[in-house]
Amino acid sequence: MKNIIFIIGFLLLSNIVFSQKNPYVIYNSKGKKVSYKKMKKALEKKDIILFGEFHNNPISHWLQYELTSDLHKTRKLILGAEMFEADNQSYLSDYINESISYSELDSLARLWSNYSTDYAPLVDFAKENKLQFVATNIPRRYANLVYRKSFSALDSLNTEEKEWIAPLPIPFDSELPTYKKILVDMGDHGSPELVQAQATKDATMAYFILSNYKNDHLFFHYNGAYHSDFYEGILWYLKRERDDLKYGTISTVSQENVNKLLQENYNKADFIICVDDDMTKTY
Repeated sequence: MKNIIFIIGFLLLSNIVFSQKNPYVIYNSKGKKVSYKKMKKALEKKDIILFGEFHNNPISHWLQYELTSDLHKTRKLILGAEMFEADNQSYLSDYINESISYSELDSLARLWSNYSTDYAPLVDFAKENKLQFVATNIPRRYANLVYRKSFSALDSLNTEEKEWIAPLPIPFDSELPTYKKILVDMGDHGSPELVQAQATKDATMAYFILSNYKNDHLFFHYNGAYHSDFYEGILWYLKRERDDLKYGTISTVSQENVNKLLQENYNKADFIICVDDDMTKTY
């Protein structure tokens, strides 16, 4: 009788555990489920990590913080992000070094509207642990210039302005699948100049990552998933200059059913965070 009660209890408990709805599941590039611990163990051996997020996805932001905190326990970290434009580096550094307050950072730098909820925890982690945080993105005004007039418009910038972008001329391969997909996705709104503007962002982020990378450190970079999906974008530019470094990539995807990775999401990155479609957005 006791055995029967134990078995029934075990089955009921198992049913509760295994019937829980998971908000996310982590997969490797081949669509196999992996644990957070296994992902962390693999990534802590890298030189540079690109964490591709959905900008409004709380799971992305939570895991960014958790992974940053955990990697900091075993590696010397340098942090960097798409969300900060290169000409705002001095303000970001001043805040981390406690030379200016948050309100001053907010008034001086061009912070994203979701900074306080999604990126402030990462910046404050750098501040509390005295970590370098690199503003890697091209100032938006220059990316917009490329969007309006193509790469050639960058030649008109003065010497100081060119300090905030990747060295000219910027290499570009319009046949990269992710760049070609931009034209497909944008339809009538797509243009070669739009793709070039994307490339200036990717190239500039790669440039500032490598410019600030230090041996024996792990550079952890946060960016929109599209900037590193399918091992292209930022990574394409990184490998052109430093193919000898060890890179790790993470992507975020959203599915109705997180328990089986869709074929279209295979090979997006070394690790793919599959989030439930119903997950609340941060904005």
